[in-house]
Amino acid sequence: MKEKLQAYNEDFLAYLFDVRGYSETTVETYEIALRQMAEVSHFYKEEGEWVLDITPFRFAIVKNSKKTIVKKLSAVRSFVKYLEDQCRMQIKLIADESIKVPQSLPKPIEETYITEVLGRANLEEKLLISMLYGLGLRISELSELKLEDIKEGWVQIHGKGNKVRELPLLEALQQLVKLYVKETMPKKYLFEKGNAPMNAAQLRYRITKLFKASGIKATPHQLRHSFATHLLNNGARIADVSELLGHATMATTQVYTKLGSVKKMQEYMKAHPLAGK
Repeated sequence: MKEKLQAYNEDFLAYLFDVRGYSETTVETYEIALRQMAEVSHFYKEEGEWVLDITPFRFAIVKNSKKTIVKKLSAVRSFVKYLEDQCRMQIKLIADESIKVPQSLPKPIEETYITEVLGRANLEEKLLISMLYGLGLRISELSELKLEDIKEGWVQIHGKGNKVRELPLLEALQQLVKLYVKETMPKKYLFEKGNAPMNAAQLRYRITKLFKASGIKATPHQLRHSFATHLLNNGARIADVSELLGHATMATTQVYTKLGSVKKMQEYMKAHPLAGK
């Protein structure tokens, strides 16, 4: 779809110059912003509506000055308005708004740390971590997860506000669940103590203790944040991640894009040949 997006860009730039009478300098400014946006953004059709997800573009321009970011986003909005007005297209624009990140938002756990802890965990501990990190569950959702909600390849989650969502089970996670159920033989809930489900506090204690043994301070909620951040950093669409997390709106999910951009900038500053010179 990138070729299609680039073609629309060319049409828009010609429209600005030939019809609107914009100067060459102004059109060039638009061209730079839109070319950068088109190279990294997601453009696709969903349920009869075109979607333009510029989340990766926001990553790319995060260190620009506020004035530059405003200009580039304005160019994108003008482009979308052109498609809607002149091309009669329905466009859903994602991630064009300003994002504020709550200071209390936990930092994601490094992938290498999670792998390290998984390597030392017993079967129950490994499943605990894998369900939280592999599915992005809330600890309360995991506590209430029943065996009947786990089907071949899918798991049904009853989240906040009695909202139900279906999540795909990775093949490795499916096998881990089967092995755990076979060895521990839970009756009703995936994680039980006696005849009752383990509550959130009991599950949280096991997780924090396990990471602490490896010298890592971590919480179950950080595993959920890690799930979202690592997916977005590896190119997942924010709309998909939002649905997997069970967020009511994508605005809630967008805080992870800011966290990810900070991490990327830190890595860039360490890796670039000019860093430290």
